[in-house]
Amino acid sequence: MATHRELGHSGLHIAPLVLGGNVFGWTADEKTSFAVLDAFVAGGGNAIDTADVYSAWIPGHEGGGQSETVLGKWLAQRGRRDDVLLFTKVGMELGPDKKGLSKAYIKRAVEDSLRRLQTDYIDLYQSHKDDESLPVTEPLEAYAELLQEGKIRAIGASNFSPQRLQAALDAAQNGLPRYESLQPEYNLYDHATFEQDDLAIVQASGMGVIPYFGLAAGFLTGKYRTAADLQKSPRGAGIGKKYLNDKGLAILKALDAVADRHSATQAQVALAWLMQAPGITAPIASGTSPGQVQELVEAMDLQLTTADVAELQVPEPAKAA
Repeated sequence: MATHRELGHSGLHIAPLVLGGNVFGWTADEKTSFAVLDAFVAGGGNAIDTADVYSAWIPGHEGGGQSETVLGKWLAQRGRRDDVLLFTKVGMELGPDKKGLSKAYIKRAVEDSLRRLQTDYIDLYQSHKDDESLPVTEPLEAYAELLQEGKIRAIGASNFSPQRLQAALDAAQNGLPRYESLQPEYNLYDHATFEQDDLAIVQASGMGVIPYFGLAAGFLTGKYRTAADLQKSPRGAGIGKKYLNDKGLAILKALDAVADRHSATQAQVALAWLMQAPGITAPIASGTSPGQVQELVEAMDLQLTTADVAELQVPEPAKAA
């Protein structure tokens, strides 16, 4: 069983892999989502990340809430609330008057999330993206009240500039609660921005880090290698545009070599690299079948060598003169 890690100074201790709930009620129907959640907990996982906006981008899903609703039904039917940590988020647009991080909106949105999740508290409540129209202190004031009321246990941030993140941490020294976690985009393909902008901040402050897109929208599983492969998924077109290039193919080649040495899959190696990366608490990854989830949780027991890590650090391709 993988050793649990504390998320920042929150008092929340999590396995080194967080289950992403973005697929619940979207590419995984309710029955499949329940099976995925069962497999994750059975495999030693204990933290599940969702958001109020999942999956508002789908026609007919306007207003979001589908993922939280499915998760809430699973918690109620399985009686697992005390066995898992619930992470959700606020701030993305759900409607004309339902977005941002104003104090009034956060206080309203948390009630909607609690109702959908069928619980009376959220373990980690995250600002899904910064609201730069407001001072960094406004959401912290809302969170202070929710912490006092016992409706949330800790707070986190996602999609903040390093300047605004540091400002929020500084504000927390004046009696306001502090963000205990950061949720950035970070994976073997996209790692430079986090390392340059955020790593020093999180290490100096002791924040936890739970990166999203740990498998680069599925590209790092190795199943997209040619233009024809892109037909395998609704996400294929976007994957091809961003990742199917010289750099991406070089990373897949390195993943193949390391996976072969460890008798592991490319996805397991990509996640193990994240779990061992400086500053990272636990990557987020999602699955749409129990088999996929079993593969993902096994990454928690994969130890990469220094040579493996060096091989996976594919240099940026040289720019043409």
